Amino acid sequence: MSDENRHESGIPPKRELPPERAVPRGQEPPGQESTGQEPPAAEAPAAGGKGDGGGAKLTGRQRLAQAVWPPRVTRAQLIVALLLFVLGLGLAIQVRSTSENSALRGARREDLVRILDELDNRTKRLEEEKRKLDGQRTELETSSDQAEEARKQTREKEAQLGVLAGTVAAQGPGIHMKISDRTGAADADTLLDAVQELRAAGAEAMEINGVRVVASTHFTDSSGKVSVDGHRIEQPYRFEVIGKPADLEPALNIPGGVVQTLKNKQATVEVSRSGKITVDALRQVKRPDYARSSSQ
Repeated sequence: MSDENRHESGIPPKRELPPERAVPRGQEPPGQESTGQEPPAAEAPAAGGKGDGGGAKLTGRQRLAQAVWPPRVTRAQLIVALLLFVLGLGLAIQVRSTSENSALRGARREDLVRILDELDNRTKRLEEEKRKLDGQRTELETSSDQAEEARKQTREKEAQLGVLAGTVAAQGPGIHMKISDRTGAADADTLLDAVQELRAAGAEAMEINGVRVVASTHFTDSSGKVSVDGHRIEQPYRFEVIGKPADLEPALNIPGGVVQTLKNKQATVEVSRSGKITVDALRQVKRPDYARSSSQ
């Protein structure tokens, strides 16, 4: 529509803005430079800054940082933390000591039965020895001739020590055990295990194929044969053992014991009780090279 028509119809004529004047290069107003780009927008105030009126929201990481640092710890929280540290340290030490001292945790049931049986027998022997010593003390205290009573007890003690040392023949109730082996299962270690089990069960005197067994006895394997204190012995291996038969025989026949182990290896083991066992193989008294009595 032309301007004349606009004027006739009562519509004001359209005004056109004058074109933007170009500013010559180098004559820009102070504080502005001609970069050919639009001026950057005003930066928003920092989040949480003063004067922002709380309009800017904090991010999750910023809130976490403000909650953690600087730390706000009360005295009660410090005490609780210290108590928890001490409790944890104590539990760790207890668990470690329990795991180190619990050597029987991984033992087999047969081994536990054998250990309990040996401990029970040892307890009984110690109680019996205690009763004997108490009786000897009572006799010494009540005897009219204490010197003679002391000499009597000394002779009895000498005889007992002679039996243990193998310098004196002994007889009494006990067991016979014969081991016949064609596969070589009854080696030196097996015979030593048998001796140890018999000792733990209360054996007081013992001999194997005519060789006296004492505290210093040793077993060795040599050319498929077994030697006891340097004496080579042949099969069958015959044990003559003096002690309480009711304790000796069960100790050999417990699950996992010597008898079961040898039978599993196709060896033959015969154990029988007897009211009279004679152990007459003797050992020569050997004077120790270095040990001396502390009373001398």
